[in-house]
Amino acid sequence: MASTTTSAPRSARLGLRATPEQERVLRRAAAVAHKSLTDFILDSACQAAEQTLLDQRLFLVSGGEYQALLDLLDRPAQDNPGLRDLFSRADPWDTP
Repeated sequence: MASTTTSAPRSARLGLRATPEQERVLRRAAAVAHKSLTDFILDSACQAAEQTLLDQRLFLVSGGEYQALLDLLDRPAQDNPGLRDLFSRADPWDTP
């Protein structure tokens, strides 16, 4: 995942609105972390975004579930008429 602390210049502008209580909490947390409010919010948001994306790619299963998955992957391929039909069609982006 992309590092949240980068030397690249910041050119994208993000805007958000917060309640006064949310602002107070964010400012206090930024101060405790010895960061500017902007750095604190960006770092926190990027960490949450990376975790959300990882949650879509990484999952934990028990040993039995893992073995069942391996067994499915090891099975010989089966004919799938729907997939055969789909792949026989022209790509939609290639048709006028």
